[in-house]
Amino acid sequence: MPGCELPVGTCPDMCPAAERSQREKEGRLHRFEVAPGCRGDRPRADPQRAVKEYSRPAAGKARPQPSQLRPPSVLLATVRYLAGEVAERADASGAEVASFVADRLRAVRLDLALQSAGDAEAAVVLEAALAVLLAVVARLGPNAAYGPADPVLLQAQVQEGFGSLRRCYARGPGPHPRQAAFQGLFLLYNLGSVEALNEVLQLPAALRSRPALRTALAVDSAFREGNAARLFRLLRALPYLQSCAVQCHVGLARRRALARLASALSTPRGQTIPLGFVVHLLALDGPEEAQDLCQAHGLPLDGQERVVFLRGRYSEGGLPPTGACRVLVGSKLGGRTLEEVVMAEEEDEGGDGSKSRA
Repeated sequence: MPGCELPVGTCPDMCPAAERSQREKEGRLHRFEVAPGCRGDRPRADPQRAVKEYSRPAAGKARPQPSQLRPPSVLLATVRYLAGEVAERADASGAEVASFVADRLRAVRLDLALQSAGDAEAAVVLEAALAVLLAVVARLGPNAAYGPADPVLLQAQVQEGFGSLRRCYARGPGPHPRQAAFQGLFLLYNLGSVEALNEVLQLPAALRSRPALRTALAVDSAFREGNAARLFRLLRALPYLQSCAVQCHVGLARRRALARLASALSTPRGQTIPLGFVVHLLALDGPEEAQDLCQAHGLPLDGQERVVFLRGRYSEGGLPPTGACRVLVGSKLGGRTLEEVVMAEEEDEGGDGSKSRA
């Protein structure tokens, strides 16, 4: 608000002590936050694991004290913890991880908005938070029962993250070393959106000329044109975070490509093509996924190696299957941890960078 000076956060922990104590009493600790070996009806919070949960600001409610707000350095450490210790957990489902991480990242953005912070340091926090969120949402997998993770809410959280970050970019010139990459991620996540494309095209020419944004614009163009060969060639080459952002559009792109093939190749007696061609063209994970995709669209198979395009047989029902996307997404970490990808300093060439923040 004009004339209202924002405080500077002073809380040194990922979760303020007062909140930890309150949630202990009320039994509202997530199992990720409980002290190791703690048993019984009232588990204790581990100060090294507890993370501030999101609480919607209420009208008329007093502003939080500086002691309840985490400064940017603590917020960045919190995001790093979520990337390194929570997102990689093997003892939890993707849905549980995504639900927890999305809520805690929402609290990170709120803490940042309620205090005075420079645009450069705020952008670093928002970039890291958005990168983690994109990764955990992508890891939910296709057609999975999301359980505690509401896919509509998660999508809204991603868009909110992009909005906060892009407003931060717009407030000042930076420097923001990862701006081109994250503006590209915005376009890839909103592939085919006229509004998103127009917003990107209004960015300064020098920014649009960066490799990461040029690649994102090329992917968007191929998607709009229905050029499956070019689109999936570009998708194969995308780095990990960009692949996470675009994953939600892969199923639709594959369906459109298969529909074009059916329109061009279908005959009354049936025309066959090798299943391997479909695997390569659509960057599928293997012949079994190609078989499932063809059968889901009414296309019969000739044995295990060829698909038959019979006129009138192609059909579409329900949402297009995305598939596991191991080739297009999962394989691209290349031995790195999610924390290393999230904390990269630059993505000048459209990659995930090789340097990490200390």
